[in-house]
Amino acid sequence: MAISDVSLTAGMRSNLLQLQGTSKLIDRTQERLSTGRQVNSALDNPTNFFAAQAHMNRAADFSNRKDAMAESVQQVKAADAGITAITSMLSAAKGLVESAAATSITTDREVLVTQFNTLMSQIDQLSSDSGYRGTNLLNQGTVTVNFNENASSKLTVNGFNSTSIGLSVSQAGTGANTDWKTGTAGLNTQSAMLDTAINNLRTQSKSLSANLNIITTRQDFTDKMISTLQTGADNLTLADMNNEGANMLMLQTRQSLGTTALSMSSQAAQSVLRLF
Repeated sequence: MAISDVSLTAGMRSNLLQLQGTSKLIDRTQERLSTGRQVNSALDNPTNFFAAQAHMNRAADFSNRKDAMAESVQQVKAADAGITAITSMLSAAKGLVESAAATSITTDREVLVTQFNTLMSQIDQLSSDSGYRGTNLLNQGTVTVNFNENASSKLTVNGFNSTSIGLSVSQAGTGANTDWKTGTAGLNTQSAMLDTAINNLRTQSKSLSANLNIITTRQDFTDKMISTLQTGADNLTLADMNNEGANMLMLQTRQSLGTTALSMSSQAAQSVLRLF
C-alpha cells in the first residue's frame, strides 16, 4: 500500500493505528461468532487446525465404513432368513417321512413321496433367492467387511453350499420310492439324512449369528469413535460464544472511544482555521 502524501500529527497517527487494530479484532470476533469456531484456518492456530482436520478426516473414513457394514449386516440376515426357511422345509419333509412310516397303505405313501420330492425341490429355489446385492452366502458366497480407515481390521464371512444339502436328500428320496411304498429301511435312511441336514444348517446359523454379532458390535464402536473424534476436533477449534460476545461488546466500545480520541487529536490541526 502506498504511503499517504498527507502528513498526520503523531497523536492522530497513533489513534488511527489503534482504530485499525480494533477493526481487525472486530472482524476476527465476528468471524468466530458467525462460524462458532475460534480456529477457522491454519493462520489462526496451525497446530490445532491440522490436528482437528486429522480427527475429522479419520471420522469421515469411519463414516464411509458404516455404509459397508450396514450392507454386510443385511447380507448375513438374508442368509440367516434362508437357513431358517430351509430348516422349516426340512422339518416338514421329516414329518412326511414319519407319516409314511406310520402307514402301510401304498396309495398314501405314493402321495407322501410326491409331496416330499416337491418340497425338497423347493429348497434349491429358496437357497438361490437368499442373496442380497449380488452375494449369496448360501451359495458359497463370501463377504469381507472392513472396519477401520486403512482396512487393516476386517472380518471375512464365508458362506456354504446349502443346495448340496437339499440335493442329496432329494436324490435319496427319489431313489427310495420303492422303500417308501413297501418298507421302512429307506424311510429310516431318509429320516437320518434329514436330521443331518438340519443339524448342519443349525451349525451354519450359529456361525452366521456369531459373525453378525461381531459386525453389529463394530457398528456401535464405529459410531462412538466418530463421536469421539468429532468432539476432539471441536475441543481444538470451537469458540467460547459467551467470551466472544463479551469481546465484541468491549471492542465496539473501544472503537467508539478510538473514534472520539481521533477527533480530539485532530482539534489542534483544526485550530488553524480560526486564523481565517
